[in-house]
Amino acid sequence: MPFELQVALRYLLAKRRQVFISVISLVSTAGVTVGVMALVIALALMTGLQQELQARILGSSAHIFVWKPAGIEDYRAEIAKLRAVPGVIGAAPAVQGKAMITSASGEGFIQVKGIDPQLEGSVTDIGRVLTDGSLDQLTPKSDDEFPGIVIGKDLAGSLGALPGDMVALLTPNGSLTPMGVMPRQRRFKVVGTFRLGLYEVDMSTGFVSLESGMLIAGKDQVEHIELKVADVYAAPEMADQIAVDFGSEYVTQDWGDMNKQLYSALLLEKIGMGIGIGLIVMVAALNIVASLILLVMEKTRDIAILKTMGASARSITMIFLLQGTIIGVVGTLVGAAAGTAVSYLLDRYRVITIPSDVYQVSYLPFKLLPWDLFFIVIGAILVCFVATLYPSRQAARLDPAQALRYE
Repeated sequence: MPFELQVALRYLLAKRRQVFISVISLVSTAGVTVGVMALVIALALMTGLQQELQARILGSSAHIFVWKPAGIEDYRAEIAKLRAVPGVIGAAPAVQGKAMITSASGEGFIQVKGIDPQLEGSVTDIGRVLTDGSLDQLTPKSDDEFPGIVIGKDLAGSLGALPGDMVALLTPNGSLTPMGVMPRQRRFKVVGTFRLGLYEVDMSTGFVSLESGMLIAGKDQVEHIELKVADVYAAPEMADQIAVDFGSEYVTQDWGDMNKQLYSALLLEKIGMGIGIGLIVMVAALNIVASLILLVMEKTRDIAILKTMGASARSITMIFLLQGTIIGVVGTLVGAAAGTAVSYLLDRYRVITIPSDVYQVSYLPFKLLPWDLFFIVIGAILVCFVATLYPSRQAARLDPAQALRYE
């Protein structure tokens, strides 16, 4: 074992008369541990929220939206053309409209999306999150039947509407009368409910057939084509490339643009929380500075003796650098391991539940990315190492003659 490391460990594990130094070292290590543990858990929480919201948003929405301002006359031909783009794995037409929905026991506002039941499953997860019914029932089998609608589970609960019940949609696109344009009311049969886990969607969204959607929106053509791509993070580049390759008559937008405000807010929260918790690590580093300064004061006589026996200033510096670094490394590794374990358990057993109507999710998810953990560990060790520089240099500058004058 190197001489400097042996002395550093001896000081860290001092016993009997030097027990005070050992207690200070233990407190410094605990401070680093708590700081790193808090930072790991905080970043895991912010990453988990971001990934959970992203998964639910992408499950309810397409990755790329393609509009033609002049209108889409033959949407099947456009879908075939867009499906040929490398990286596109799904395409479906859509029409968006808004309406007031009323049932026998409630009313509310709804965002209506007209879809092709056969193609919608290639773009969104609606077909896989149905709790009742199916999308195939949206189109009536005969003229005597009412068209079908699939609504969110939360919306169905607020309306008191069950599958098989009738609801009415009041739209601003109505009939022209001597009194002006009068809103038109259309009756639909609830043929299913869904739960995406995103409260905003489950509480205010309904799906109807493409023909019914065009009537509600007051359109005579499909509004836009929605695309699903293999790599969601490549969607912005693919959207821009589609607009370039297909000409100026195509307007594109990706899922990141549609939810830019939400992701910006989450990113700012993650950065802010990381900075705030990172200050705890800085406080722990100050504890290391304090403990090493106290150790230098306590070991003044020992340092002087080592120097008179031939120890160089570099060796003295190395002793205290090693001591502070050991405190930082041990505290960081223990804190990182504890933070990782706590994050896993909190996420695995969904310990912390929250109201989904406020936070969009029913529990706090914790997802720790390997790169986040790596940078936390490296950053904490570097901070602790920097904290040892001043006390180590002060110890190396100690004059043996002055230290031993009154011994």
